[in-house]
This record gives sequence, structure tokens and C-alpha cells, in this order.
Amino acid sequence: MTMLDTPVTGPIEGPDGPAHSQHHHHESPTPIGFWVYLMSDCIIFGTLFATYAVLGGNYAGGPGPKDLFEPGFVAWETALLLISSVTFGIAMLQALKHKLNATIIWLLITALFGIGFLVMEVYEFHHLIHIGAGPDRSAFLSAFFLLVGTHGLHVTFGTIWLLTLVVQLKTRGLGEANMRRLSTLSMFWHFLDLIWIGVFSFVYLVRLV
Repeated sequence: MTMLDTPVTGPIEGPDGPAHSQHHHHESPTPIGFWVYLMSDCIIFGTLFATYAVLGGNYAGGPGPKDLFEPGFVAWETALLLISSVTFGIAMLQALKHKLNATIIWLLITALFGIGFLVMEVYEFHHLIHIGAGPDRSAFLSAFFLLVGTHGLHVTFGTIWLLTLVVQLKTRGLGEANMRRLSTLSMFWHFLDLIWIGVFSFVYLVRLV
């Protein structure tokens, strides 16, 4: 029996060691799945923007944007959300430097800005309903409450997600899984900022000019 005929009874050696010791690294499906989710969210908000574009001029004899919206109030509201995007970016930079405590601090600051934005939005909604400009007053107000309210719900869920992630970071540190979660939440948070810029420009700014 020649060497070519000798049966192989042990592991096959390769450049990286025995074949049976090689582990296949499976990438997490989270990034792909989240991009699919963001695309579906884009469709939802696109539909809501289109609805507002069609119905935004139907006041039914009631108040219009110039009667209801206060530019200074909306500017502060916008500033809170945009600053929260900056603080989240700083948190990501700290995470990449493996500075856990600094990451958590900047995430908590981001959450405070997000909560401040939500408080202002709830106040605005309450004020409009109190003066008789609720979503049932006109098609314009129905479209307004639907678009702005949907964005507000997203910010609410994003803030809850952020606070939950802070707890996970305190418990498990900046491991691979938490870094992936942090990166995913970062994409979501910046996405909400982009949507709000569209809301601010299309719903508030254009109608007030």
C-alpha cells in the first residue's frame, strides 16, 4: 500500500491548523434586519408626508398654521433633538475608545434631551387640544397630529431603548453585542433627527412663511 492509498485517520492539517478546529464566524443578522425596518419606516413617513401635503391646506374654516404655531417654541424643540444627535455621536466616540463610564454619561445626556423634546411636544398637543384645535377640528390638524405624533412615538420608543441599553452597558460592558446594539440605536436616533428636519421644514417652516 502506497502513501496515496493510506486512509486518512486524523484531522486534515491546513494553514490555520486542523480542519476540525476551524470555527465559522456567523455574522449577526441584526444590521440587515434593522436596515429593512428603517426602509419600512421611510415608507410610513413618506405616506404621512404625502397625506399632509394633500390635506395640509384644508382648514375647514378653522385656524391655520400661522394662528397656531409659535416659531420660537418649535425652534427650541428642534434644537433639543438636534443637540441630542450630537451627544449621541460623542457617546459613540467614547464607546469606540472603550470608555464605558463616559459612554453611559453621554447616553444619559442624550436621553435628557430626548425627554425634553417629548415634554415640549406633549405640551404643544395639549395646548392645541385645549384651545379647540384638536385632530378632529380639520383635515389639516388631523394630518398634523398624525405625522408629528407618529414621530413623537418613535422618539419615545427610542428613549426607552436608550435607557434599556444603558442598563445593559452597566451590566455587561462594551462587549461585541452591546456595541452592535449601540450602533443600531445610533442609526435609529439619527434617522429620527432627519425625519424631524423634514417635519420642521415641511410642516412648520413652509406654512409659517
